[in-house]
Amino acid sequence: MNELVTAPADFCYPPGLISVDQALDFILGRARVVANDELLDLVDATGRILRENLFSPLDVPGYDNSQMDGYAVRAKDVTTAGVCLPVSQRIPAGRPGPTLQPGTAARIFTGAVIPAGADTVVMQENCQPQGDSVILKGPLEVGLNIRPRGNDIRAGDPVLRAGERLTPPGVGLLASLGLRQLSVTRRLRVAIFSSGDELKEPGQSLAVGEIYNSNRYTLTALLAGLGCDELDLGQVADTPGATEAALREASANADVVIGSGGMSVGEEDHVKGALERLGTLEMWKVAVKPGKPLAYGRIGGADFLGLPGNPVSTLVTFCLFVRPFLLKRMGARRVAPHPQPVRAGFDWPQPRNRREYPRARIRTSGDGLPIAELHPRQSSEVLSSTVWAEGLVEIPEGRVIQQGQLISFLSFTELFH
Repeated sequence: MNELVTAPADFCYPPGLISVDQALDFILGRARVVANDELLDLVDATGRILRENLFSPLDVPGYDNSQMDGYAVRAKDVTTAGVCLPVSQRIPAGRPGPTLQPGTAARIFTGAVIPAGADTVVMQENCQPQGDSVILKGPLEVGLNIRPRGNDIRAGDPVLRAGERLTPPGVGLLASLGLRQLSVTRRLRVAIFSSGDELKEPGQSLAVGEIYNSNRYTLTALLAGLGCDELDLGQVADTPGATEAALREASANADVVIGSGGMSVGEEDHVKGALERLGTLEMWKVAVKPGKPLAYGRIGGADFLGLPGNPVSTLVTFCLFVRPFLLKRMGARRVAPHPQPVRAGFDWPQPRNRREYPRARIRTSGDGLPIAELHPRQSSEVLSSTVWAEGLVEIPEGRVIQQGQLISFLSFTELFH
């Protein structure tokens, strides 16, 4: 199999730009885990970040139990086919029975406690009830169809580590251990605003030159997927005063401030200047497409992340940079997405000077291999491409791609949660 395409080792970035990897390392190096935690009921814990290592307080299962409906017997009582044993007891789940007498069988159901004296369960499909007795097929193997005590987890075993983000299976696992409350990182407070006099809210009428503020709703949905508490400042006018007021309010009430738009150097772009007046601008401009005017800075005790205004650029830069930054600030151990190797279903004939992330969807070839196909329109304002797509493919800077080469694919299923 071909190796994944990567950037040339001697690639030189355009002046004033830093690489995607450098930008991500830079902002993650400034991600401070929030100091506070909270005690949370398990039912509300999905998506939250564990604050402490968890160990099992008990064996799971806590007793030998039946793997299926059938009959519990002693294997040495059934050495040939056609053995008929009297049924001495009936054992449903949750009601243990007495010791099994030699030469008898116990009718037993899935999950029920194996009675003392029994060492095998015969599935009911291999049994023939006959009055108060049962005819069994033998010979039998000791331990057949029995789930032994501690088969899943032993008391004292590590279960989940601090920094794990709780998934539905993880919540179910903790419930199986009888854990009711957990120590988790408190929710991160994130303020958002959108710059632009041309922005209107859905439901309002549009004049010529105006557009609906899609970024506000994209960011709101992405933050909800991460479990953040959001402070929504809405649309901010394109003036230095309004921009500074928004930054002051946001930084005073949030851990992280995210602005979309206003990060370029035009006369109507005021966020960069306001940030430099009120705080510090520590990073600006990344060799990525879409999304070059990406900024990181600080205002007081709050982090600031400035995203481009074009809707696809906002979405992509959030997924690539903001999502891992927020996860690390919440104390998560694993913050980077997991690229999937796929084959290119397209040619990329011209090397570019920025790392590009076109929108793509996956189809399966005749031999079962995943193949990435690009949306025909990759402009940063074509938001419909992100609905058509299933994720992003990574095109390394300075490289050409030929059909069939292995490239990396980042799934929206992961990036949106």
